[in-house]
Amino acid sequence: MIRVLRLIARLNIGGPALHVTHLARGLNPNRFTTRLVTGNVGKDEGDMGDLARDLDWQIIPELGREVNPADDLVTLLKLWKLMRQWSPHIVHTHTAKAGAVGRIAAKLAAVPIIVHTFHGHTFHGYWGKIGSQFTINAERGLSSITDKVIAVSDRVRDDLIQYRIAAPQKILTVPLGLDLEPFAHQPRADAATPTIGIVGRLVPIKNHTLFLQMARLMIADGFRGRFMIVGDGELRGELESQAGDLGDRIIFSGWRRDLTKVYSEMSVIVNTSLNEGTPVALIEAMASGVPVVATAVGGVPDVVRDSETGYLAPSGDARALANQVNKALRDGSSVARRAQEEVLEKFSKERLIQNMEGLYENLIQKSR
Repeated sequence: MIRVLRLIARLNIGGPALHVTHLARGLNPNRFTTRLVTGNVGKDEGDMGDLARDLDWQIIPELGREVNPADDLVTLLKLWKLMRQWSPHIVHTHTAKAGAVGRIAAKLAAVPIIVHTFHGHTFHGYWGKIGSQFTINAERGLSSITDKVIAVSDRVRDDLIQYRIAAPQKILTVPLGLDLEPFAHQPRADAATPTIGIVGRLVPIKNHTLFLQMARLMIADGFRGRFMIVGDGELRGELESQAGDLGDRIIFSGWRRDLTKVYSEMSVIVNTSLNEGTPVALIEAMASGVPVVATAVGGVPDVVRDSETGYLAPSGDARALANQVNKALRDGSSVARRAQEEVLEKFSKERLIQNMEGLYENLIQKSR
């Protein structure tokens, strides 16, 4: 039996939490046993911990998103002790913080195989120039103790190569795997009023201010529908203040767990991020048959091909974004059908599990 210890900083709402719980639950139980280790979810974040309640799941409270030297040292010692006791054959880390502490602990505990997945990266758009360079240097050092680096899209892989994080032969693209069938099977609502939505954490990197700018332009152009922001986070109060002039034309719904229903009621889903790994909300919307419009950043163009599976606009350009939303409202039905077929095949959780089992078997064979 191959023992896999899977680490992620927290199970907050988003693609990484879905990804790791699908893997923890889906690997062949006759060949693999998995233990999932996480930290706690932040107070402003939606919690997806319920997805892990039936798993072999352990919480280390000190393992969280923020850098804290004292907590990080405690986390390192706890992980080292766990690895020495449980003796995993593979430690697979996800997200930057868990990836750093987890890989160091695995090296100290002499774990045979160390794997890390980049669900995106923080090399720009997060920490400023000095912080970004520190992150790049740290990831370069960590890659030297990592047997395989996984990128969730070809664009993320290209970025890892461009920033010289690891040798190209060490980096493998394995797209996200999601449970998309519920979205595909949810009937589309016949809404009398068109609704333009955005789904995600209310944090700076998601750039909701651009969504509000786009909304104002569309209303000024005569759009008679409404706008909905689905999600929560540290910027909610600030964004609600910014949107005060939009009145009842905009709705802040907070976190919603009934996303199949949310997408079914949307006319277009928009993503305005400054940087993005693989945009889970867009994939879910596409699986639901909803036209999508997004800024052409990070791994987004790997999912959304302009005028083929959705519509792209330059980052920061509210007018271009509004124009693309209008195009999606007018001509998006055939594009949405094509997008639905593609994501259901490319981003299935079954494909993810098959890919990962093959990778683990290959790494085990090489280690022997």
